[in-house]
Amino acid sequence: MKKTISFSLLLTTLAFSSIGFAQKSAKPNVLFIAIDDLKPDMGCYGNKMVKTPNIDRLAKMGTVFMNNYVQQAVCGPTRASLMTGKRPDYTKVWDLKTKMRDINPNILTIPQYFASQGYSSQGIGKVYDSRCVDKKMDEPSWSVPYYNYFKTEERYYAKETGMPVSGAYQSPETKVLVAKFRKEAEDKGMNEKDADDYVSKKIKPSVECVDVPDNAYNDGANVVRAIEILEKLKSETKPFFFAVGFSKPHLPFVAPKKYWDLYNREDMQLAAFREHANNAPELAYHKSGELRNYIDIPAFATFNQPGNHVYLKEEKQKELIHGYMAAVSYTDAQIGILLNTLDSLGTLNNTIIVLWGDHGWHLGDHDLWEKHTNLENATRAPLIIAAPGLKAGKSASLSEHVDIFPTICDLANVGVPTQLQGKSLKPIMQNNKASVKDFSVSQYPRKLSKEDMKKFGTESNKIMGYSMRTEKYRYTIWVNDFTTADVFSDKKIYAQEMYDYSKDPLEKENIFSNASYAKAAQDMHQKMLSFFASQVKK
Repeated sequence: MKKTISFSLLLTTLAFSSIGFAQKSAKPNVLFIAIDDLKPDMGCYGNKMVKTPNIDRLAKMGTVFMNNYVQQAVCGPTRASLMTGKRPDYTKVWDLKTKMRDINPNILTIPQYFASQGYSSQGIGKVYDSRCVDKKMDEPSWSVPYYNYFKTEERYYAKETGMPVSGAYQSPETKVLVAKFRKEAEDKGMNEKDADDYVSKKIKPSVECVDVPDNAYNDGANVVRAIEILEKLKSETKPFFFAVGFSKPHLPFVAPKKYWDLYNREDMQLAAFREHANNAPELAYHKSGELRNYIDIPAFATFNQPGNHVYLKEEKQKELIHGYMAAVSYTDAQIGILLNTLDSLGTLNNTIIVLWGDHGWHLGDHDLWEKHTNLENATRAPLIIAAPGLKAGKSASLSEHVDIFPTICDLANVGVPTQLQGKSLKPIMQNNKASVKDFSVSQYPRKLSKEDMKKFGTESNKIMGYSMRTEKYRYTIWVNDFTTADVFSDKKIYAQEMYDYSKDPLEKENIFSNASYAKAAQDMHQKMLSFFASQVKK
C-alpha cells in the first residue's frame, strides 16, 4: 500500500479521479526527460562540435537556461533534491546509499503531486537513482507501476543482439569474457552480487564501439517501450506526466558505431586547463575513483603522484572525450524519437517538455573526470523547458534544479505546493531577461579517512563544502561537522575558495585571500551566512 502523504494539497486526489476528455484537452501533458551525466556542451549551449540536432530542436521550442546549477553533483542526491524541490540538507540524501523516504517518509515528489492533480504519472529508465529509493523506484510517485530501471523486457531489444551483458556491453569479445568469468564465479559458489563484482573486476572496459542497432543498448530499448506507452497514454482520458530517464552518457561510454562515426578522434580537444587551481585546497578535488573502476584505465594513468591526480595519457583522454560525445549523440537520437512520437500522435503542442541533466561532468579539466565537486563543470547542468503558448529563447539568468518542481506546477496551472524551496522559472520563460534569484547554491561532502585527516590537517572526518554561484563569482566554504540544520560558527571553517568568472572562466586561481578582492570576498561570505540562517528555519 502506498504511504499516505500529509499535505493538504493531496486531498484533491479523489476530485480528479474521473476527469473526462474535455478536461484533458485543457490540461497540458508533461514529458519529463532525465539524462545522466549530461553536461551543457551541446549546440544550443554553444558547442557546435557536439552533434545534438534533436536537443537543439527542443531548444528552439522552449527556453534554454544557460546558467542552471544542481544542488549536489552526484546522481542520488541531485535527483532526490530535484524530484522533491528540497535541498540535500532537507532530504538528508548526501550519498548513494541513503533512501529518501527512510529519512522523510511523507516527502512529496513531482510525479506524486501530479498524480494527485488528476494526472496519470508513469516512468521508465533512470529517473531516480535506484540506491536512494525503494525497489519500485519510489512507489508513491507513480499512479502506474514503474516500468524498469536500466533494462526493460527482452522483447524490446534488438533480436540480433539480445540484451547487453553486465548491463552495458554488446561487443562479442566482451560477451565471451563475461561468460567465462561468470562461470568462474559460479564455480567458486559466489552469490549473484559477488559474482557481478567478480566479473566487473575482470572485464569492464570504459568504452565500446560496436555496429549494432540503437535498441541493442538499454536506452534504445526503453525508448521502443516508451513509444508504446505514449500511444497508450494518447487513448486515455487523463493528461499524463511521463518521465523517461536515460543512462547515457554515463560511463561506460558505449554507443552504436554510427554515433562514434560522427566524430574524428584527431579533432578531440583536451581540456584547456588540466591542473588544480592555484591556492585551492586539495579537498576541493578527488581522485576520479569512478573512472578508475574501469579495467583499461590503469594502463593509461599515473596514480602514484601526490594529491588527487590521475594524469591520463592524452590518447586515452581523447578516446574518452570521443566516447562521451558519441554517447551524447546516441541519447540525442532517442530524444528525437520521443519528440517525433508526440508529433505523430498530435500531442506535441499540448505537452510541457522538460529536459535536464542530473549534473555536469569533468572531461579532464583540473585533471578531473566524473562529477563530485563544487566546481563549474560539475555543478552547471543543462535545463530546457518548452511549454504551450510560450516563445522560445535563451536566458542567462540563474536557475537551480530545485526550481523545476514549482516551474512545472506553474506552467500546468495545478498550484504550487508551499513547502518547495525553489522558485518558478515561468517569469523567465515569459521574459528571458527577467531574474528570480541572485545566486544558486550547490554542496558536496567529503568524508575523510584517518590518513586524509592527517594530510589535510583536520580533526574532523566529515567536511561539507557549500558553493554559492552569482553572475560573476563562485564562493565555496568548506565546514567541519556542519549542515544548514545547524548553527554556523567561524570556528568550523576548514577552507574557502572564490573564483572570478569574468577574468578566470577556467578556475585557475583561488582569489579568496587576494587583497584586491577583499570586499567582494566579504560580501560573498555574508551572502552565504544569510543563506545558512534562512535554511535553519526550514
